[in-house]
Amino acid sequence: MNKICTFIKSDYDKQKMLLLPDISIPQGSDPRVATCRGKLQNRRSKLNQEINKELRLRAGAENLFKATTNRKLKETVALELSFVNSNLQLLKEQLAELNSSVELYQSDSTDAVMPMIPLGLKETKEIDFRDPFKDFILEHYSEDASQYEDAIADFMDTRQAIRTPLRDISGISLLFRYYNQLYFVERRFFPPDRSLGIYFEWFDSLTGVPSCQRTVAFEKACVLFNMGAIYTQIGAKQDRSTAKGLDAAVDSFLRAAGTFRYIHENFTNAPSMDLRPEMLEMLVQLMLAQARECLLEKLDLQSKENRSVDICLDLAQEAAHLADCYSQVYQIIMNEAVHDYVPYSWISLVQVKKEYYTGMAHYHVASGVLHEEAAKMSAATKDTLQFLHAETASTQLDIRLPKDDSERRLLGRAHLREALVLHEECQRLHRMCRELRGKQALAAVLRTAHKTALQAYANNENEDDFSDVLDPAQVQAATKFQLALTPPDFAQYRVNDLFRALGPIAIFSAKRHWTAPRLVQLHRGRTTDGFGFSVRGDAPVIVALVESNSLAEFGGVKEGDFIVAISDKDVKWSSHDEVVALIKTAGDSLSLKLVTPMDRNYLKPTKSTKGSISTHSSSSGVSSGMSSPSGSMAQHKNSKRLNWIPFKRHSSSREGKDFFENVILR
Repeated sequence: MNKICTFIKSDYDKQKMLLLPDISIPQGSDPRVATCRGKLQNRRSKLNQEINKELRLRAGAENLFKATTNRKLKETVALELSFVNSNLQLLKEQLAELNSSVELYQSDSTDAVMPMIPLGLKETKEIDFRDPFKDFILEHYSEDASQYEDAIADFMDTRQAIRTPLRDISGISLLFRYYNQLYFVERRFFPPDRSLGIYFEWFDSLTGVPSCQRTVAFEKACVLFNMGAIYTQIGAKQDRSTAKGLDAAVDSFLRAAGTFRYIHENFTNAPSMDLRPEMLEMLVQLMLAQARECLLEKLDLQSKENRSVDICLDLAQEAAHLADCYSQVYQIIMNEAVHDYVPYSWISLVQVKKEYYTGMAHYHVASGVLHEEAAKMSAATKDTLQFLHAETASTQLDIRLPKDDSERRLLGRAHLREALVLHEECQRLHRMCRELRGKQALAAVLRTAHKTALQAYANNENEDDFSDVLDPAQVQAATKFQLALTPPDFAQYRVNDLFRALGPIAIFSAKRHWTAPRLVQLHRGRTTDGFGFSVRGDAPVIVALVESNSLAEFGGVKEGDFIVAISDKDVKWSSHDEVVALIKTAGDSLSLKLVTPMDRNYLKPTKSTKGSISTHSSSSGVSSGMSSPSGSMAQHKNSKRLNWIPFKRHSSSREGKDFFENVILR
């Protein structure tokens, strides 16, 4: 009774902790949840740190061994190297054993199902962005860095949270939000011609070997890899005894495959082995095979109540096709670049599945041939059965389409015998792998399949028939399911630029250069008609024209200058109408803060203006064909303001037309 009360209390406390609001932990991450998968990931993280330590010791010992000429010291270093290598090997074996713990990621259902292969997450170290970002804001943007401390803290909190994402859709959402935020951060703080001294260090998901790069692209690839890894864990965790759980598993594995394919196509020269093209291609094919495996299980589940000859033959074709998929995965794994990297248990499990589903293909053909309605097969069913049997060799049973009951029994027994041989081979491969021997669910599935095939063979055995059972033809693979990869949908997870106050990212970014802001104060007398300049564009507004010998020219206003502030108001994101209104309300004394772009003259149209946003300038109704600064993200007056997502193009709010007024401000 005390144990039960303790369990209920602890479970209540856990739920209470999850319900309590905690602003320090972003949604989708909770390091306090101590699930079995979380504990496994913590053990993997500790092993990664120990492996990193041993690698550093080995590198230092090897350098000392090469540098020294003292014979006695060399012998001591060589002995130390042997100890380090031995420790490193033991740590890698422990990590491989953790990576083989696929049962922790499987469904909690009591039904025995074939286990799936999930991926563990890549670990990373914490990074302090405060000093580099604040220095860059002061140096490059000439702004008070203290105003952005909260934004930097929010970004660091988000990165800290992605180290412990939840294994559900909220964890996926967190990773997507961080990935999208990296788009803005990369353009704000990582110039192409220099380094801020920020290094992104990630550990390999399977070997624990650390990799370090300065590029944000490496950070993005690792975040995407963890997205795919969580999708594999979600897929493996589904209850595959129901059609709903199987549909969810298929969706998760296809999303994982699409994510790995996206990494393969968009990120190159990754220093980590788990991001190499060969490994990513293997993961794509493995996830596609596991998705197809779930589809086969769904077809089998839906047809258990009423299984006709046609359904048996369909199951046979799908099982043969799935066996071919795992055969392709096995061929990729046997590639030298992959074979020595993936856990041996993965290789063994792929082999087991290849033989298992080949055996199931033969079993389903036998079930169709020996079906009670097989004698009344339709013409279409006969064509399918004939297609299933490939051209027979001289040592095989030369029956592609049975003509009578005797040939049907002979062909059915031949397929059952082949299924028995293959299921026995599965059990042998299962026993050969030390990691797989402890997988009780896998052992139960293999025993059940072998027992079912053996029972069917015994039921169709004739005591008076002493003829040898010849080998049947191989079952031809075919499928009715066309799988499509699901790539990452970045536009679904919109984010706001944390550093939006720095200005429109198309202009005020790390790769652009401009002069330091300068203050221009203009005072006009009663006899002066105006300040002598005109503006156009939106966010930021640009000085389009400065009159000769005008007050603006004498004050230092230049054509092409961006207006970033009027009096004490920041106008980098202000629309054209808002800036004009501020200038008019300033009266006879106008205080402007201006910057001059150093990269190019934004008054001149670029070669390609398809992606520009339409803007307008203030003047007397004269139309002009000149567009605003390329890529300006400001919204026009009366247009709906949306969060801009960099991964999806949006049409202009004025349908590509440029509107200008071009009036001299008076």
